[in-house]
Amino acid sequence: MNRFDFTPYRRTTVGFDRLFDLLENTARNQGDNYPPFNIERRGENAYRITLAVAGFKPEDIDITAQQNMLTVKGIKPEDAEDREFLHVGIAQRGFERRFELADHVFVKDAQLADGLLVVELVREVPEAMKPKKIAVNGAKKLSVVEGGDDNKGEQAA
Repeated sequence: MNRFDFTPYRRTTVGFDRLFDLLENTARNQGDNYPPFNIERRGENAYRITLAVAGFKPEDIDITAQQNMLTVKGIKPEDAEDREFLHVGIAQRGFERRFELADHVFVKDAQLADGLLVVELVREVPEAMKPKKIAVNGAKKLSVVEGGDDNKGEQAA
């Protein structure tokens, strides 16, 4: 197994610990591909994660969002029937899938239909964190910069 050593980069950078942890965890968790999933960008601030969870009911799925981490668990109840399978091609096991979320990304909605679990995400940057035009020479007005374009803010006279 090829592993990349981030130690030299950790020694020469400040504030990137979370990025290196994310890269190392991703490399460590490459083995399990169940359940399969898609990640889509639906707009500038909207995302969608779709997981193939055939055989699971809404009550079998637990979705937890906490500080920059989305965890989706599927708990498959034990089958009370004593059945004899000749071939098992449909996964009958539970799962836990984790997704690292960027800052200010929140779960908006989750729906289960036709064997697909769809989790809608949205990025909502707080007003206090958006870039602002700073007035020069004592002008009193401050304005929010829309989309980073310098021509849209207030101009100090």
